[in-house]
Amino acid sequence: MIIEKVVDRFMGENTYILGDEKTKKCAVIDPGASIIDIFNIIKQHGLTVEYIILTHGHGDHICRVPEIKSQTDALVVAHVKEDEVLNDRVKNLSGQLPGPLVELEADRYVEEGDIIKLGDLKLKIIHTPGHTKGGMCIKVDENIFTGDTLFAGGIGRTDFYGGDYKQIMKSLKKLAKYDDNAVIYPGHGPESTIGVEKRMNPYMQQI
Repeated sequence: MIIEKVVDRFMGENTYILGDEKTKKCAVIDPGASIIDIFNIIKQHGLTVEYIILTHGHGDHICRVPEIKSQTDALVVAHVKEDEVLNDRVKNLSGQLPGPLVELEADRYVEEGDIIKLGDLKLKIIHTPGHTKGGMCIKVDENIFTGDTLFAGGIGRTDFYGGDYKQIMKSLKKLAKYDDNAVIYPGHGPESTIGVEKRMNPYMQQI
């Protein structure tokens, strides 16, 4: 398995390239970082982009979708409850952030428990509302891409459109059930593990 991270210099947003070493198929998760850096990593590994997967629809996580879409045959994947945010530049905040205005429709909408096959990898969808209505995490083996639901030491804001503090706490409870050794790859900041967050994250300690 290939996991590479590109960090946006302005918003500190993490874009991930997830690849299957055998088939060389990859997914770009939350493309908000430098398009040049994203494609450099893809080329270095000789990967073919099959999916663009969005943990949620905020502008700093979706602003490079049109560019990647125009240069690949990738399908855009998002949770079914995130369509409203993706389609509205006000609700997805792209009109307020440094970057292009973005309104888009996903090619495939998914729900809790759905599996996306990426080469030999199986990506499990975990619906984790709270930061947005259609926020989701992606679990691959013992790795979980948590978007803006769970950070190392914190959680995503709940004061934007569709945010709900009670919902995000329920989502944390759902994530806490996974193995303590599971590595989390958040939408901002460094990696951590479920176990570390259960011990050290003040929000996880409340569930």
